[in-house]
Amino acid sequence: MYWKYFYTYSEGSRVGLLQKFSRKGTIFKTYEGEMILSSVASGSNVVLASEKFLFSVTGKNLAKSLDSLQGRTIVVYYRQKNKALIWKGDTPYYVDSVRMR
Repeated sequence: MYWKYFYTYSEGSRVGLLQKFSRKGTIFKTYEGEMILSSVASGSNVVLASEKFLFSVTGKNLAKSLDSLQGRTIVVYYRQKNKALIWKGDTPYYVDSVRMR
């Protein structure tokens, strides 16, 4: 039980464009975000190849900060669990902090 839900499998950071941030859920309302991670960009600052990074946020203060940063390139620091707890978020990636790039 501990290994599946509470053990931190990995931790790190991701840089990308914060595309979406919302509070959602039927029974448990959680904060969910979506970033676009650019792997190849053209000369005119247009992303040619990208990957989505979906994450959850548990703190209200951090959620307010992220909500105000939509559309900007940011760095998020996260902890990855083996499985998500439904009352904490939809993803196993929990963001602890954020900074502007």
